[in-house]
Amino acid sequence: MPPAMTDLVDIWAAHSPLDGQAPVHVTMDFLLPTGIYIQMEVPREATIQHIKLLLWKQAKSFPLSSFLGEMESHMFECVNQAAVHEELEDETRRLCDVRPFLPVFRLVTRNCGRAERLLDSKIGVIIGKGLHELDGINDQEVKDFRSKMQRLSEERMHRVQMMSFTEWLQACFSPQLEPSAGTAIADGANDWPADLKVIIHFDQSQDSTSLKVPSSCTPSVLIEIALKKWQTTHAPEEETNKDKHILRVSQCLDFLCGDHPLIQYKYIRSCLQAKESPHLTLVHINAVKAIFDKENAAIGAVVSRKSSNPPLPLPPKKRAPTQVQTCVWDVSRPFKVVLVKGSTVNADENAKVQVRAGLFHGTELLCKPAVSSESSGRSNHSLENNTLEFEISVCDLPRMTRLCFAIYAIMEKVKKKSYKNPHINKYQTIRKAGKVHYPIAWVNTMVFDYKGQLKTGDMILHCWSSFPDELEEMLNPIGTVRINPYPENATALHIHFPDYGPHPIVFPPFDKILEKAAEIAGSSDSTPIGRGGKKFHIELKEIMERDPLSQLCENEKDLIWTLRLDCRENFPQSLPKLLLSVKWSKHEDMAQVSLLFSYRIVPYGCLATGDRAGLIEVVSSADTIANIQLTSSNVAAAAAFNKDALLNWLKERNSGDALERAIEEFTLSCAGYCVATYVLGIGDRHSDNIMVRSTGQLFHIDFGHILGNFKSKFGIKRERVPFILTHDFIHVIQQGKTGYTEKFGRCVPLFHSCGSHVPIQVQDSLALGTTQKPASPVQVHVTPYRCM
Repeated sequence: MPPAMTDLVDIWAAHSPLDGQAPVHVTMDFLLPTGIYIQMEVPREATIQHIKLLLWKQAKSFPLSSFLGEMESHMFECVNQAAVHEELEDETRRLCDVRPFLPVFRLVTRNCGRAERLLDSKIGVIIGKGLHELDGINDQEVKDFRSKMQRLSEERMHRVQMMSFTEWLQACFSPQLEPSAGTAIADGANDWPADLKVIIHFDQSQDSTSLKVPSSCTPSVLIEIALKKWQTTHAPEEETNKDKHILRVSQCLDFLCGDHPLIQYKYIRSCLQAKESPHLTLVHINAVKAIFDKENAAIGAVVSRKSSNPPLPLPPKKRAPTQVQTCVWDVSRPFKVVLVKGSTVNADENAKVQVRAGLFHGTELLCKPAVSSESSGRSNHSLENNTLEFEISVCDLPRMTRLCFAIYAIMEKVKKKSYKNPHINKYQTIRKAGKVHYPIAWVNTMVFDYKGQLKTGDMILHCWSSFPDELEEMLNPIGTVRINPYPENATALHIHFPDYGPHPIVFPPFDKILEKAAEIAGSSDSTPIGRGGKKFHIELKEIMERDPLSQLCENEKDLIWTLRLDCRENFPQSLPKLLLSVKWSKHEDMAQVSLLFSYRIVPYGCLATGDRAGLIEVVSSADTIANIQLTSSNVAAAAAFNKDALLNWLKERNSGDALERAIEEFTLSCAGYCVATYVLGIGDRHSDNIMVRSTGQLFHIDFGHILGNFKSKFGIKRERVPFILTHDFIHVIQQGKTGYTEKFGRCVPLFHSCGSHVPIQVQDSLALGTTQKPASPVQVHVTPYRCM
């Protein structure tokens, strides 16, 4: 039996905490199916296949080696970091990536279904979680999502199998087009240039050529012109066919399909707006067909594998008739919740424990919180027949209502000379009648589930013990709605959602909400929402011109809501105040909000691929200020003092009118980022966190210190200036001259516009409910600006 390992230092880390670097070789223990134990050193970064080859050579010198059989019929098994047996089907993985819990491998014989296990192993590596962990999650929402995604994938596979190559190309790479070829660009220009300068790269060589074509030119015509150019310079005798080629966006898997004018493609428009030349690559159609054939082959393998071993059919279930559902608007009874039991309550035995519950929509309290009766502070105390009834009807609950609980102890006020009670929490929020309330735990849950159905039945909520600095009625509405994933020592609250009828109660879909809004708007007895007179118009204008952070009284909120149509037509900047005036506890008002909004939002997404890992957009033809200064100076220590480096770098990449445009772009972007970094409180600004493109556009990266959370050392703040405007920046803006700073004066109206045009309140309070350290609790206002 191999000796037990007592040193728990992470030998798979890139840098060892002891000597600063990881060992090159690792001593591994191998358990063979013949009962032989072999210990040998293997390279830490070797693949599993290479390690098995080394083991096979070593095993030949041990007894019973002839009984092992073929090497390919065996695989390794280990215990991973999650304490789960893992079969290493994918032998291309490195040992340091597998990260076994102990350096012990067991050699086992392969069973049938290797392809399925290999596929499951690869999926687990990609998503960062083994499929056995997903199978063990007892969450109906997760199970429904996985089944729906599997069904969608199967449907897509069947559709792809029925497609021709042309249909597949149109479906997978549908052209991204603007509505019309004459749409104006964002900066107000009404006409596009008559001719376009397009850079064509040839896939079969490293050559490229520049072509000037009309903006109304189609991709097929451009392909024909490019092929003629290729024939002239490379193969005059070779015959070419434009139907055998296709245009691909360079450095991107996107094709210009269809026969539309070039000016109508979004990629061409984006290049023109950025004052750049579009880069397209001429690709032979066979290269694209290879992708199509590869996808079809993979789909065929999956389908054949599924059909080769079909599962045994289950006996038919007795399907119940279609379930009748009740609309939540038809339930006028007050909302209730029953407290059944609490356990593991960290409170003094002499203290009394109470539970406070509140209904919130966002951070707005919908009604008065409900408080339970006092109970004993023992670890397991009973809350039987403790029903909390709220002063709001079920029909008035918004779709995203969350139910927030807070468990707290009630103790006599601690005197100065008395000993310190170890159970007393540092958060003393309420003092009343000589008693002090100490928060113990909190937990939140949604009132409606992911299907929009009102929750019913029993639920055990494992609570959180850490509280934010500011509490709303001792509740934490901005906290997470997930329960504590570590229930061993967490306070548990057992609650029960009562039934309000024989049928499930669901929130109506969006089309029903619009019908309700139209019905309310058309009824004769509804509250008038018509236009206000001149007096109300003046009063409304005065409210809208106030500081965005100023509080609104109830009368002003009622006026804004009554004249909401006037706000939409005459005061479009009133949206934040209008949202503050919505009565979220009335479903009639919520339905009418849908009629006021026109969602013209363009979301910007980023993809997280793992812990502290993700995908961000690549900015081409860019470099950091530090690298630009370093490459232009012979002495590294003096590189930062060379104010001509940045201007010379732009001159090397631009000349004539292009240089003027680059300096103008640099000035606009520098002005925008100076204001943005100042208003948003972005810190840690240095030359490695500021980049410049060859077109002159300046942009910032690495926003780890934001909203006033500046770096400090020994209590001394390292941020000495409100924003970065160095001498080399001014040197570029002035084009190497002096006394030419009036262009940078546009920062002043930009900063003023931040407080007067459609302010967006940016709060860091959402981070308080996560495990991340929040930034300073400041509130700022920003406005979209094209330079940024």
